[in-house]
Amino acid sequence: MFSTPSRRRRGLISASVLALTAAPLAVLTAAPAQAAPVTVTILGTNDFHGRLLPDRDIPGAAEYAGAVEQLRSENPNTLFAAAGDLIGATTFESFIQDDKPTIDVLNEMQLDVSAVGNHELDKGYDDLVNRVMAPESEANPRGGAEWQYVAANIDEPAGADLIPPSYTQDVAGVTVGFVGAVTEDLPSLVSPDGIEGLTVTDIVDATNAEADRLVAEEGADLVVMLVHEGAPATDCTTMADPDTAFGAIVNGVDDDVDAIISGHTHLAYNCALPKPTAGTRPVVSAGQYGANLNKLDFVVDDVTGEVSGVTQSLINLNTAVYEPDAEVAAIVETARIEGDELGAVELGEIGGAFKRAERPAPTTEDPDAVAENRGGESTLGNEVAEVQRWATDTQIAFMNPGGLRADMVGNPVDPEAEEPVFDYPTELTYKQAAVVQPFANTLITMDMTGAQLKTLLEQQWQPGQSRPFLKLGVSDGFEYTYDPAAAQGERIDRIMLDGQEVAADETYSVTANSFIASGGDNFAAFTQATNKRDSGQVDLEAMVDYMEEFASSSPLRPDFAQRAVGVDWPEDAPSSYGTGDTVSVDLSSLAMTGPGDVQDRALRILFAGKRIGSTPVDNTVADNQAFDESGTASVEVVLPRYAGNPSQITFVGRRTGTRLTLPLATRTQSKSSATMTLGVRPDRVVRDRTRPRIIVRVRADGEPAAGRVLLRGAGQTVVTKLDDRGRAVARFAPIRSLGRKTVRARYLGDDATREVGQQISFRVFRK
Repeated sequence: MFSTPSRRRRGLISASVLALTAAPLAVLTAAPAQAAPVTVTILGTNDFHGRLLPDRDIPGAAEYAGAVEQLRSENPNTLFAAAGDLIGATTFESFIQDDKPTIDVLNEMQLDVSAVGNHELDKGYDDLVNRVMAPESEANPRGGAEWQYVAANIDEPAGADLIPPSYTQDVAGVTVGFVGAVTEDLPSLVSPDGIEGLTVTDIVDATNAEADRLVAEEGADLVVMLVHEGAPATDCTTMADPDTAFGAIVNGVDDDVDAIISGHTHLAYNCALPKPTAGTRPVVSAGQYGANLNKLDFVVDDVTGEVSGVTQSLINLNTAVYEPDAEVAAIVETARIEGDELGAVELGEIGGAFKRAERPAPTTEDPDAVAENRGGESTLGNEVAEVQRWATDTQIAFMNPGGLRADMVGNPVDPEAEEPVFDYPTELTYKQAAVVQPFANTLITMDMTGAQLKTLLEQQWQPGQSRPFLKLGVSDGFEYTYDPAAAQGERIDRIMLDGQEVAADETYSVTANSFIASGGDNFAAFTQATNKRDSGQVDLEAMVDYMEEFASSSPLRPDFAQRAVGVDWPEDAPSSYGTGDTVSVDLSSLAMTGPGDVQDRALRILFAGKRIGSTPVDNTVADNQAFDESGTASVEVVLPRYAGNPSQITFVGRRTGTRLTLPLATRTQSKSSATMTLGVRPDRVVRDRTRPRIIVRVRADGEPAAGRVLLRGAGQTVVTKLDDRGRAVARFAPIRSLGRKTVRARYLGDDATREVGQQISFRVFRK
């Protein structure tokens, strides 16, 4: 428990003055009124995302509602508030019905107020205000949110004033005000076309102005900030770091704000942090999906409006037991049945799991926990990009990682098992495909130059953002290398399309979903594209058609080959290499990191048409690694003799199919002398029965030679080719005549090696 500065309610002093002037003397000598403390409970939630059904880590909406109902019964002076993202990015049974089941559930739970989150605007401003927030009616059957959305830092399009900055409610004589705010990153998190004309302003400035107004003009005794922005970690001691977006909010929001209920980062925390001038206040978040509730109990004098204390707790709804709410359970069951019917259609078979990237995210409760890594290349991201390229018949397609909300894994052997087991190939249903891409984006085609494509790839690095790197999924045939140690804007090296280098001044046809095509996720390069057209195809529709085309007769299998590889040459790397020189280079981004993804243990190294060695791959994923650097190899390989001037070195991962070819300047080599040795097998050659074999070995400068060998003798001519060991076997037909035979062999040489001849004799016996 802690104290906050007292605040007198609006009108208290003026009302007292009136009493002094109008009341008889006896009133002045009466005993003063006694303060009557009232406990006001605020239940906080955030990032529900329509998780209606129970899952491993969430209780489901019915028990979630039961918890709110029980806590409200324990204190009738309870308000239920949220920090945004209640709808959008929802599971199938909700999203397939435009989140109407989620709206109905929250209405039944009597949610009072919520900040606007970025996902409330997934379908645009018009959808939020004219469907979600508008009353349910025959003309608006899938709207009707009965709670108030608030956002002080949103300036609506000209002439509109539908989202208020705040909301107030009186509870047992106490006036409670809620100020809403949405993340300032909103323009990069939703389709810019959907919020055209809407402006996002500074969170701290907007909140302070509105909180001060609530106190001065509306007599708010208690002000709670609902902000759809959150801490990057759960450590309360680092939460006020001023260099983070959330730290700036915690430090900047003034003393009139008594508590901060936050969200967006999907973390659960229950902190008490200093106000700017005096006292402390709760700074809390309930994590995600209805797994927790924040409970704040404020003690307020209902006469003076003074806040004398607050207790706070984070209730884990997975460990606490609450009676499920029957009405909410009925809504959820209806939604489930409808979703199952709509989603049961089988689209085709998949031959393995298409996964998103993952990284370790250990917590005190679970040191082995993992989290989605939007900075990692994934089989799912690349496959979705290829689906969209095929659907629109363009050369290249890109997919943003945030648009992938679930792995595409198909049907488990036992759907009721706590830990699902899959036996591939298995069927993929409409529902299982739909939850992967729940935003119903259309596919946009456009023209981009090679220079614009390079700029786009550079924009994957986003320093200063909550996610400093966003890995784009790319379609088949598109590959690139980058230097992870280079400066911002100078990382992308070579870009290849179908084996040919992309030219800066050439134009290429490109596909992207409508979210990123309009600059979402800070990919502004798309806004510079020309000849933009909306294909009219929805992303899910493209997946359905693709499955029918490629997965109806044989299973669709994941491709584990890397489309992007980090290449870091040493600073003292020579400008060219020759025989005997060591090639040193560090490679990264060689491994997919989804559970069960195929990874290479080593890479084969090919040069001048020959395998010259291999290098091990370290597939360790670093803790909290936000970038696509998993799978590293430090290459040290000596160049053997070579013919001509080979211009590249190649690395091949046999398990994944990754194939990386790097340019390598080489020097012309003078021709070397070769030595040849010959042998004959078997030791005894019998007339008309034995097929003698001449064993040829050729070496140059101590290394196996390459090329062809011509052999003549016993009335026969044979031409054979040396293998990687500089060895060849020439097979002769059975010989009809008896006696001593001589075979002359000539190595024909190549650009690096002179010719050399040798001969061998053997005897042919009668038997």
